[in-house]
Amino acid sequence: MERRTVPDRRSHARGAATGEPAAKADPPKPEQVGVVGAGTMGAGIAQVCAMAGLQVVLVDVGLEQLQRGQAAIAASLARIEAKGPLPRPATEITGRIRTSTAIKDLAKVDFVIEAAFEDAAVKADLFAKLDAACKPAAILASNTSSISITKLAAATKRPSQVVGMHFMNPVPMIAYVELIRGLQTADATMARTRELAKTLGKTAVESNDSPGFIANRVLMPMINEAVFALSENVGTAEAIDTMMKGLSFPMGPLALADLIGLDVCLAVLEVMQRDLGDPKYRPAPLLRQYVQAGWLGRKSGRGFFSYGAK
Repeated sequence: MERRTVPDRRSHARGAATGEPAAKADPPKPEQVGVVGAGTMGAGIAQVCAMAGLQVVLVDVGLEQLQRGQAAIAASLARIEAKGPLPRPATEITGRIRTSTAIKDLAKVDFVIEAAFEDAAVKADLFAKLDAACKPAAILASNTSSISITKLAAATKRPSQVVGMHFMNPVPMIAYVELIRGLQTADATMARTRELAKTLGKTAVESNDSPGFIANRVLMPMINEAVFALSENVGTAEAIDTMMKGLSFPMGPLALADLIGLDVCLAVLEVMQRDLGDPKYRPAPLLRQYVQAGWLGRKSGRGFFSYGAK
């Protein structure tokens, strides 16, 4: 009779005792993700999470903001579907997104991504509230493009579980996300954040916690210089952008600023100027003037270019 070999369930323990490396378990994948802020970025983040098969709780301060976010998601899905099949039916994707005006409804989520306006005080206050509302194991991530993750983490009692997760606009189309480790961010937090990025189909690029991180440390001075060139009549907005596209940029810096939002560009430059202490990051006066006029780019219908009434 053939003798069967029964696997020794103690092999893992023996491996540990003899110093043999044990196989590393993959970090747990989140099943529920919370997104705070239903604006352009928050709606996009909620959309890609739902497209990846996750359950999403989308939170904002009012029903009007949530309705606008839902409309933006529906329009985005329609545009994507017109170019090819979605990973799952649009109705299923939108059905995975539950909306709320109460932070307490994030109590059961595994991972929260904050996408509020680029203001350090606003974000720090929000992180303190999220810390109180979310379960102890939840990771709190910020979509900030310039604000210190270490500073935001200090507003919580779980600094090791706070991380930066900077998505690019438009979120469903840009295949990259910037991950930022704060001073106290744990390795396990980074591993779980990388796993989420992978689930969302994004290529993760890791940055140290320095003002502007990688993306805006390089991008914003270019945009700012384009605004200075425009204000000094070096060329028209069309000429400046056309020339830069001729240098193999996919779009001009002024059109890109309009897409990002001129108010966001201004806020990022102000953070970089203040925290790095270098006058080369001083926002162009014309940029500040446009923001004061309410010319914020695509979202307001006018920036350096016109996009129709909003």
